[in-house]
Amino acid sequence: MQLTAGQDLPHTRTRALHWLATAAALAAVVATASFVQPPDATATAAPGARAAAGPAPDPRAAAYPVDCGPNRLDVVGSATGDLDGDGSPETVAVVRCHTETGTPPSGVYVLAGPPAGKGAPRVAATLLAPAQQRSVEGFAVRGGVITATLLGYSSDAVPRCCPDERKPTKWQWKGGKFVQSELPASSDTAGV
Repeated sequence: MQLTAGQDLPHTRTRALHWLATAAALAAVVATASFVQPPDATATAAPGARAAAGPAPDPRAAAYPVDCGPNRLDVVGSATGDLDGDGSPETVAVVRCHTETGTPPSGVYVLAGPPAGKGAPRVAATLLAPAQQRSVEGFAVRGGVITATLLGYSSDAVPRCCPDERKPTKWQWKGGKFVQSELPASSDTAGV
């Protein structure tokens, strides 16, 4: 075959099919390389990266600082979320002593995983102690904010079956601790 001046050789001309075949071959090499690793390869987190979150603490496995005497302790509500921004989930539990009548006071506790990673969850914070004589209604955790309506009594003359005070409340992690604040009376809380 003779070429004239200005004429290209047939194998030097690129066509769309040539580029498509090259791209497919390159993609195959990259995909194969991602699956083939040395036997001693390990993944490490970048400096400052958070560890993978483990399971949320089980509220039924925790020991609460509540004395119910001969009655059992009931976990009447729980919700999970990363409340302190550390990448690990916490569980918020609402507990109270079991009774067939009346409205026993509730406790609200934040649970974290055990320090060594094994064992029962630990109570990391007490948001509401039963000694405060409040019951919880409308409990929820949304976006790291804990909300509830606290029910109470204006005096000892009010029957314990019928709370006459309602206080929409929220707790949020700020400055290394949970800060409680009152919500407007029209706030929507749902849950327990």
